[in-house]
Amino acid sequence: MRDVQPKASHFISGQYTHDTSAPEMVSLYPFTGEVTARLHEATDAEIDAAFTAAAAAQKTWAALPPVERGRVLRRAADILRERNQELSEIETIDTGKPIQETLVADAESGAQALEYFGGLIAAVTGETVPLGEDFVYTIREPLGTCVGIGAWNYPIQIACWKAAPALAAGNAMIFKPSEVTPLSALKLAEILVEAGAPEGLFNVVQGTGRVGAALISDPRCAKVSLTGSVPTGRKVYAAAADGIRHVTMELGGKSPLILFEDAEIENAVSAAINANFYSTGQICSNGTRVFVHEDIHDAFVKRLAERTATAKLGDPLDPEVTVGPMVSDTQRQKVLACIEAGKEAGANLLFGGDVPEGPGYFLTPAAFDGVTDDMALATDEIFGPVMSILTFRDEDEVIARANATDFGLAAGLFTRDIKRAHRVVAQLEAGTCWINTYNLTPVESPFGGNKMSGVGRENARAALDHYSQVKSVYVCMGDVEAAF
Repeated sequence: MRDVQPKASHFISGQYTHDTSAPEMVSLYPFTGEVTARLHEATDAEIDAAFTAAAAAQKTWAALPPVERGRVLRRAADILRERNQELSEIETIDTGKPIQETLVADAESGAQALEYFGGLIAAVTGETVPLGEDFVYTIREPLGTCVGIGAWNYPIQIACWKAAPALAAGNAMIFKPSEVTPLSALKLAEILVEAGAPEGLFNVVQGTGRVGAALISDPRCAKVSLTGSVPTGRKVYAAAADGIRHVTMELGGKSPLILFEDAEIENAVSAAINANFYSTGQICSNGTRVFVHEDIHDAFVKRLAERTATAKLGDPLDPEVTVGPMVSDTQRQKVLACIEAGKEAGANLLFGGDVPEGPGYFLTPAAFDGVTDDMALATDEIFGPVMSILTFRDEDEVIARANATDFGLAAGLFTRDIKRAHRVVAQLEAGTCWINTYNLTPVESPFGGNKMSGVGRENARAALDHYSQVKSVYVCMGDVEAAF
């Protein structure tokens, strides 16, 4: 197994650093439970140093022509791709996700974000508004120092999704990874400096919620971008509001996947597997409420069971493994409790939900049938490999039931009727929707949720709007009139 112990815990002003007197953090390999890295939580002095370094670097960076900033980001994307194998192994060791996933979905996704925003930023301009002889022109300006707070399911992807638009727009960033998966963001920080970014432009500080709270409440923080749970989002949003800071919140979900009677069964099963069992179910946008039309219910359930039986659990560094361990035993125990609650509520466990013998925080992919809308299985975000199958008969009925949630992150549907597809999508209360597929998130497409699932958007041109502010300049070409 690759040695993943970093040189130090934090990357500040282009240098690895940490105070060994600070509380220790350990990173565990979810397959064996062994300690793979030891780090230290950031002190107040280290947090202050990160803000000082970011402020200095941001002035230099923002003064560059956008095309030069773009070149740096594109070089960073190239380096990420060159080191994809190494970065993917680090990500697998830190998260437990199978290497066959991390090779295509993690550092590569981050590279796509850096490449996209690096190429886009030179084309982002203001506008001119003619007012007769006078006119107004607008300028898009950076916000300053942005704080990014990551989640443990896609560490380097999330770091890049936040850093790419922030840096492209001329900001600096201080990024705090999840304390559960602290490693890959440090590699991203190294790569950005290697690609030509000023030292201090992208700093990484480690820690628990205490560090996150200190970053958010610092008056030098201009914006907060969080990927996390709704309870964490409430706290972060409240703290950011106290300082009237810009925010992007990408939070949890309980998303519907609707399979109409004319859905192509194999594709629908593939989407349901991707929407529930990919990354061992630890994806915020997962379609965990699978609404299946009564006419295809039996065929869907039969094929789902057959295909899930072929899933291969094991060492996530094995390219043949398709389901890795969960990120931690704590998370596994939470999911097991949800499974037991589902049984007690009367749902029918079709398969899975077992803890295999041997090492690793494994949990076999599980599916419940006979789930009703009022069960916790259908209302609570589980964040594990647990699918809930609900049946329906009527289009209007399923739309109402799909929307009957406080969440609004994502939704998907399968049908051969393209008119129905667009008609239903238009009524679904979700920020990100799919027709005849699920969980594809290209950087060219805005990603984010409605209702309790968040505010703001990541990716696409829309993300730059959340990392910049507009200055309007009125130009008078004539004399100025006054009352006296």
